[in-house]
Amino acid sequence: MAKINSCLKCLFVFFNIVFAIIGCLLIFGAVKASVYSLQLSALGAPGLGWMWVFAIGVLGISCLGIYAGISEKELALKIFAGFMAAGMIIMLIFGIVVLVMRNKIRQSFGEASSQVAESFMGDEGFRSFLDQLQEGGQCCGLSSAGDWGDRIPDSCRCRPGLDGFGGFGTFGHSGCRDKPAGSTGPDKIYQQTCGQLLISVSDFLFNIAMGLTFGFAITAFLGLLATLLMIHQVRRHQRAGASNMAMKGY
Repeated sequence: MAKINSCLKCLFVFFNIVFAIIGCLLIFGAVKASVYSLQLSALGAPGLGWMWVFAIGVLGISCLGIYAGISEKELALKIFAGFMAAGMIIMLIFGIVVLVMRNKIRQSFGEASSQVAESFMGDEGFRSFLDQLQEGGQCCGLSSAGDWGDRIPDSCRCRPGLDGFGGFGTFGHSGCRDKPAGSTGPDKIYQQTCGQLLISVSDFLFNIAMGLTFGFAITAFLGLLATLLMIHQVRRHQRAGASNMAMKGY
């Protein structure tokens, strides 16, 4: 005789299978990203160790949940509930950290954009990166077109007839403007700076990260509630079985 409600059990196992698949996809992504880990580390990005830990953790805990749901063993359910509680707390902490980092990056870049640009523009590798970013991102300069001095590169060239409606912009860039006085290069350049583009992209990525962390926290909370309910049903079944045995013995 089943100890747990069949609908709750099927739903519990189904969601753990979904998260096991997500864990496998995260591991696959970590394998693919490891090819570029050396280049990312050279740019100061964090290593991929955290991604491996998270991916393996999601897969392992999901497999534990599948086993606990199918076997209906109280000990396995208790262990899974403990992981859900710990995961909920960790995801909440990560979400708060991501939120603080987003605000700090936005504030620091907004307050010291010219100083940041001056320090970065001295690096030839960054100048090459910015030149490529301008062409694809439809922007000019890090904080302003003046970051390039009196020689504006051709990647800043803006074509109102093709990229915008009369220079008022389209989806992708904010329009065109005249080049700074006394500088050489294209007459019309992109009005949007690459710093604004990078802030927009970082905000987008941080918002995705916050959505994932808080989403996982809510999911862990719901998983914890479902597990506690299943433990209660298992205990009730055990008490009922013990009562029946006692009555038979009597």
